[in-house]
Formats: sequence, C-alpha cells, structure tokens
Amino acid sequence: MLSWLNLHIDTISLLWLLPVCFMFHDFEEILTVESWAGKYGSRVEAALPKYMSTMYRSTMRMTTRAFAMDVLFVYILIVTVTVLAVFFSFYLLYLAVLAVFLLHVFTHLGQSIYLKLYTPGVVTAVLVALPYSLYAFYRLLEAETVSFADIGWSLLLLLCLAPPAVWGLMKSRMRRNQG
Repeated sequence: MLSWLNLHIDTISLLWLLPVCFMFHDFEEILTVESWAGKYGSRVEAALPKYMSTMYRSTMRMTTRAFAMDVLFVYILIVTVTVLAVFFSFYLLYLAVLAVFLLHVFTHLGQSIYLKLYTPGVVTAVLVALPYSLYAFYRLLEAETVSFADIGWSLLLLLCLAPPAVWGLMKSRMRRNQG
C-alpha cells in the first residue's frame, strides 16, 4: 500500500492534500455540529468538569454559520502554510499545523469515548485525518523533505502559538454568543 501511494502521490500533491483533507473533515463537523449540540449540549455540559463546562458552553451554542466562519479562518491559515511549504520550502508552520491535525483526531476519539456517543467529526477524523497525517509525516521524513529536528522545532512553535490561538478562538466564540 505504501509503495503504491509513494508511486502515485508526489510531494507537492501530498502537501496540498492537507487543505483537502481538512475540508472533508470539517464538512462533517459543519453539517452536524448545530443539531448535535442542540440534542446533546446539556448532556455534554453535565458530563464535563465545571471549569471545562463553562469554557465549552459557547461551543455548544454555536450556529452552523458561526462554526463555518471559524472553519474558514482555520482553512485560510492551512492554505497559507501550505503555500509557504509548496512555493518556498518553508515547512515549519506546515508541520505544526499537520501535528495539530493529527492530535485533533485524538480529541475527537477522546470526546466520543468519554461521552459514549458520536461526536461531530469523529468519523472523518479516524478515516481521513488520521491516515493522511500519519502518511504525510512518514512520507516527508522518508523523502528527507523534513527531519525529526524540523518536527521537533515545529512542535516547539506549536506549544508557543497554540495557547493564544485557542484563547482567541474561545473569546471570539463567547463574544459572538453574547451579542
């Protein structure tokens, strides 16, 4: 299987598959999040510890349109880092985003296991995001496009950039729900 993929997918195509896979995954979330939150929101809030329940309350009250706007912002970011990787061979941000995409799979799995129910995005997280992310890391390392040191630096960058990004997203959601 890996030899077939390696033979049929060049590095540039592999890089551009990140925004494509992201949109497949997020279409599942966009199409299901509002109705799912309406049906299970109170159950989710009750199942979470108080500090998390408060933080996720704004997410549970999101409309499809508001969620799609968040997705658009992230999609623009993903396309931007992909352009930097494809046209300028700048992989650090791409690797950080790819790591988030991979780690996001486990967020979906953890939510579904903890809540004991389907959560929006879990199907495409397992069937699209997980295999793509693992293959992309493997392929970029195998082709020596990136090194383990590059991945390490990208993870360090991720540790610096993720907290303010998540904080800004949550603040934005809370403001939108208050207005």
